[in-house]
Amino acid sequence: MPQLPQTTPERAGSADASPGDLAARYAEVRSMSMRLTEPLSDEDCQVQSMPDASPAKWHLAHLTWFFETFVLEPHEPGFRAFDPSFRVLFNSYYQGVGEQHPRAQRGLISRPSLTTVKRYRAQVDARMQALMARAAADGTLDTELRGLITLGLHHEQQHQELLLTDIKHVLSFGAPSATEPMAYAKRWPIGAIEAQPLRWFAYEGGLFDLGHDPVQDGDFCFDNETPRHRAYTAPFELASRPINHGEFLAFIEDGGYRRPELWLSAGWNWVNEGPHGQPRQAPLYWQQRDGSWFTHTLQGTVAIDPHTPMCHLSYFEADACARWAGARLPTEGEWEFAARRLSPRALRQAHFVARGAFHPLPPISAASDEPLQMYGDVWEWTQSNYNPYPGYRPLPGAVGEYNGKFMCNQFVLRGGSCATPAGHVRASYRNFFPPEAQWQFSGLRLAREVGG
Repeated sequence: MPQLPQTTPERAGSADASPGDLAARYAEVRSMSMRLTEPLSDEDCQVQSMPDASPAKWHLAHLTWFFETFVLEPHEPGFRAFDPSFRVLFNSYYQGVGEQHPRAQRGLISRPSLTTVKRYRAQVDARMQALMARAAADGTLDTELRGLITLGLHHEQQHQELLLTDIKHVLSFGAPSATEPMAYAKRWPIGAIEAQPLRWFAYEGGLFDLGHDPVQDGDFCFDNETPRHRAYTAPFELASRPINHGEFLAFIEDGGYRRPELWLSAGWNWVNEGPHGQPRQAPLYWQQRDGSWFTHTLQGTVAIDPHTPMCHLSYFEADACARWAGARLPTEGEWEFAARRLSPRALRQAHFVARGAFHPLPPISAASDEPLQMYGDVWEWTQSNYNPYPGYRPLPGAVGEYNGKFMCNQFVLRGGSCATPAGHVRASYRNFFPPEAQWQFSGLRLAREVGG
């Protein structure tokens, strides 16, 4: 299992960092990607298990392509590409840069080898460190260049989470025996797990500022977190913790997947058009053996623990479960309104990837006067469409394609997960996926009107 550094939220990276801090941060983030691949074989790194997922080898190369294309090419004297063919092979979706290899065929890129990709990373890393040192010495490490490098580091952290969720999907197919998928790390059980009651916290609502706040959130943000603007939310209540596996099992046993009144129309179609033409009856990775439910995790196949936060739910499943519970999903405004009122210990107690569990855990303590686990463990679906904030403008140039072009047919998730690097999320962070997506560590927290 890789040794994961205990990164604190304060080390999230900033465009205002000193040259030495920025160079150290670059080395730290880049080395983390390599540590995450240590448990994997070369063959593991080659596999693409579905079009939405990418091979680990592709992730490692694409992240290097980002720095070579957007930082070195315009700023390195005498720039020369490591391999000109990589410009197409490892371009994800940046139309302004040129053509892309088809996404669904990334697993067919057998060449370059993983060894060559690692050499590519090492060469680009050496050139990036030289560029930062030279720019610091001659005064050209300006705000724009710092900001671009910092964007690349946060982009890499996003892909570190995707690398884990993608390899989890890959390993769910491979099996040393007929019934036992392979494990990424074998450390189960994680620890003692106890039941935590679900309570409700009331919020007065009203006008508030929504979006990135440099004072509370740190200097860095993605463009989709801006501009900060006035928003309104009516009074609401928020559950004290995410829905757990036991509660979702009760939803299943109450006919949750067979009751059309609980589902959006598109969601009911999704249920009935399940994999291999069979209606869905349970979440991704669940399987029933001798009347008991098990789930595939990065720790291997384990019996579901009823007290751990539910994960790998589509928006459709999260919405249906909330309706079944007599509640609803929160809006992203409600989620941020509540998150900005959390105490500092909320981030300190969060279960991020450095915890090494690679699976959501129960709350550290049930005795709390505020909601628990709003950060880490599972991304929380909101009912909010992923739309631009009032006055939003994408960044100029090709990097402007990073977020804005996806503001259609997606829903917002908040809070981070057990696969998210510490320091990568904040109250204003907006993740987004289409409503049918399940392979991320996505769960739900209930909301309702006051007195609901």
